[in-house]
Parts: sequence; structure tokens; C-alpha cells
Amino acid sequence: MTRDRDSKWKHEGVRVIPADTLDPNTAQTPGMDRKAAINLARAGAQKLWAGTVAIHPNAKTGAHHHGALESVIYVVRGRARIRWGERLEFTAEAGPGDFIFVPPYVPHQEINASPTEPLECVLVRSDNEAVVVNLDIAPAEVPEQVKWIDPIHKA
Repeated sequence: MTRDRDSKWKHEGVRVIPADTLDPNTAQTPGMDRKAAINLARAGAQKLWAGTVAIHPNAKTGAHHHGALESVIYVVRGRARIRWGERLEFTAEAGPGDFIFVPPYVPHQEINASPTEPLECVLVRSDNEAVVVNLDIAPAEVPEQVKWIDPIHKA
């Protein structure tokens, strides 16, 4: 009995996904390269999707949303600019160590704010499928800069 239990944990317990095995066969948005690390097929994840995204210098994605999923973007390297809204009329920037939260159905666009350095991020979504709905949006000419206000520590 112990041997069967140990065998189960061996193959159904913790998984380490090496960086050189990330899967590029996932939903894509023009202007970015996504690679899946954790999902149902690769790791048995039932409630989340995780992977990486790389955006070339001075590049930007098309406008898109992720359906009912919540998304978290963690900036590893570079400078991210994100636009969001019905006409991408709002904007904010994030650098290494910063997190970006994108609620369900929010139209948004990721932009590499640097003309010379790549932007590298880690993505996590609240389901095991990588839903991407690309949108045809005419962006606002001058987006409004929005700074985050911590609802708990408003000082």
C-alpha cells in the first residue's frame, strides 16, 4: 500500500516544468509570444493557466480580452505599458517586480514601452484554458494616465 501511495505522489504530486520545455502552441495575440508552462494538458492544473510572454522592443499587442478569466501579469524584465477600456482610453506602466491585474472581459493591450529592450513577463490566469478574444478597436488618440490607489492603504 505504501508503495502504491508513493508511486501516486511521484507522478501526480509536484511538477517542475523546465524553462526550455514551455509550449508555444497556445492562444496567441498579434505582437506577443505566449508559452504555456502550467495547464490541464501539461501539468493537470484544474483551476489555472500559467506561462510566459515576450514582447519585442517597441512592439505592442492587438487589443484583446480573456473572457471570464482573471489575469495576473508579473513583469520580470523591461517596461510594460498597458492600455485598457472600450477604446483603450486608459494607460499605466509597470516595471520589474510589478504586478498587473486584469479583470474578466476588460479590453486591453500590452505595450513594450522600451524601443531597445525586450519585455518579459509571467502570466497567470484563473482557468486552465488560455482564452484570448482578439478585438478590432479604434484606440483613443491620447489615453488617460491612471495611477493605482490602494483601497486598503489610501494614504
